[in-house]
Amino acid sequence: MSEDGTTGSSATHVQHDGDLGIHIPSQPKNESTIQEEPYPMSPRRNTTTPNPFSRKNTTLDLDDYFTGPRDLSKHSKWPLFMQLHGSILPKMIVPLFVVAAWASLITAISMKVPGVQLGISSILLTITGFVVGLGLSFRSSTAYERYAEGRKYWSQLIFTCQGLGRVIWLHGVEREGSAKKDLLAKVTAMNLVVAFAVSLKHKLRFEPYTYYDDIVDLVDHIETFAKAATKEHEARPKPGIFKAIGENLGLSFAASNPRKLMKKAQSPLGNLPLEILCYLTSYVDELALNGQLPVGMQQTAAYNGLQALNDVLVNTERVLNTPLPIAYAIAISQITWLYVFLLPFQLLLELGWITIPATVAASYIILGIFFIGHEIENPFGNDVNDLPLELFCQQIVEDMETIAARRKPRTAEWVDNPRNKVLYRHSDSNYDVWVQRPEEAIRNALRNRPHADFERMNATREKGDRSV
Repeated sequence: MSEDGTTGSSATHVQHDGDLGIHIPSQPKNESTIQEEPYPMSPRRNTTTPNPFSRKNTTLDLDDYFTGPRDLSKHSKWPLFMQLHGSILPKMIVPLFVVAAWASLITAISMKVPGVQLGISSILLTITGFVVGLGLSFRSSTAYERYAEGRKYWSQLIFTCQGLGRVIWLHGVEREGSAKKDLLAKVTAMNLVVAFAVSLKHKLRFEPYTYYDDIVDLVDHIETFAKAATKEHEARPKPGIFKAIGENLGLSFAASNPRKLMKKAQSPLGNLPLEILCYLTSYVDELALNGQLPVGMQQTAAYNGLQALNDVLVNTERVLNTPLPIAYAIAISQITWLYVFLLPFQLLLELGWITIPATVAASYIILGIFFIGHEIENPFGNDVNDLPLELFCQQIVEDMETIAARRKPRTAEWVDNPRNKVLYRHSDSNYDVWVQRPEEAIRNALRNRPHADFERMNATREKGDRSV
């Protein structure tokens, strides 16, 4: 049988084995394929982009350039120190302007007002600098730990979705008489696996409704609390231009509260990923009860995959809802800003008017580390440096489509194939040649493969020595 499943013709031909120097007649395979015209798909409605998980905006407008997460498929040719997309600089414009104004005021009073000298000894820099460095180091380490932990659980989610998709597609038996319904049921279940990942993304961003483009068509056919609550909010509220600019500049009073819509809900919002998990569990139960997962290990793999999805759901919520204790956050923020505002007094005696740019430069270094820790503390948000959850969801979609692209392969279709060079690199003979040889000849060839590699390695080494 050839790769496409067709049988070979009866004419014989001769194949040559370059290793053994013998000619063995074999049966050629008919490699002609029968192209089956695919059934035309209906066009998607209300689709503006082929990929609902990609960045919607392709222009470099303000909202697209300074918000994220980053699109990892794009690459900037600018040097790293000149890149703005992903930099913390936009959110430091206002704080640095305030620091510059403060340093200018202190310096001007000290330099222009007779008898007034606001400069103090710089010994305070050493004493307080150690405390500030310790606090910033603690803030950065805890923030990155949450970032790395969030990435770990999304990697676990992708791994689990791949395993569960393989169990559903490959191990789920399509019964005689209802093969078409079983096939569509498997595809629907795999779509729910994708829906779980997408709904988890929205839940971690405090977006409990189902009117988003990447989730509405995946869960419209199942009954959930989120679907019922969405009827109260048919359209998403859009922030104004001033609010959007304020968020890009990192102004706390302009930052939107994603929990605001959740507090206004008049109906229970439920837990959409958990509800989808209940539907998947029900489907796996039916597979087991109907004998569509005949092997016990297949059932175990399916239930372990469901449990792993639940584990990801709980642990990502733990990362989201367990930030740095507020006492630490307030203390570190106060200590950092106090140190920055004391800088002009400590630099004034030594630097004079240079105190102004020196204070701004030192503040950029200190506040930059402080703001980075604040930005990555929640790795699931919409900041530029947050985890690219859209990319992870798209990877799960592509994995499910790859798994379901072909029916379960049969061993004879790819083992008994004229293109199968079973001892590749050591022999150009294909499966048809080796299957006609004695078993002992095959085992001898397998036994000699390590020796062939050793001899090839020695020959390469000797050739290199001679060239030297």
